[in-house]
Amino acid sequence: MLHQLIKFDRKTPFILACSGGVDSMAIADFYKRGNKDFSVAYFNHGTSQADAMEKLVREWAEQNSVEFLTGKINSEPKPAGLSPEEYWRNERYAWLHSHRLPVVTCHHLNDLVETWLFGALHGKPKLIACAIEGGGRWLYRPFLTNTKQQLIDWCIKHNVKWFEDTSNQDTKYPRNRIRHNILPEALKVNPGLLTVMKKKILAGDDACYDYSHLE
Repeated sequence: MLHQLIKFDRKTPFILACSGGVDSMAIADFYKRGNKDFSVAYFNHGTSQADAMEKLVREWAEQNSVEFLTGKINSEPKPAGLSPEEYWRNERYAWLHSHRLPVVTCHHLNDLVETWLFGALHGKPKLIACAIEGGGRWLYRPFLTNTKQQLIDWCIKHNVKWFEDTSNQDTKYPRNRIRHNILPEALKVNPGLLTVMKKKILAGDDACYDYSHLE
């Protein structure tokens, strides 16, 4: 069973940001099995794999009688000075919050540790907050204490399909360099790093919203 930092009752509608990757497909299946009142929302970034990922999420929604929402980038060209990741993130969150419902993302414990490492390399190690409010709009990350492997195991156990985004392997992006190169080395130095960070988030220790490099 997956652990939730925040739980929704069956009468509270919300939006689940769903990329089609293993993280979001596991959570979509988890919420469906829990009979939650949610919609899945896919944001098409216009990348080479975006249409295939959208198709997978759409088909899952149709098969499971869940409302499907889709959006796309509508302010082109990219503003000068913004990285592609920052540009995509800004567009994605603006669209998600336009629906005026609570938004849930599927960030997990590995994401949290990668965020902390990224911040540490810039002198500001911070945790990802599990609940953020701004202008009456709520963003929730209820699954921060679950590992990436737990989400993979959930999909395998319940026969949930997901899409592997090849851009997640490209180490020209800082978050991928941390994920594939730095985090594995950090775990060799301290094999219990994930557990240490899980305890910190459960204790609310130094939790601070930082989306500067999140997916």
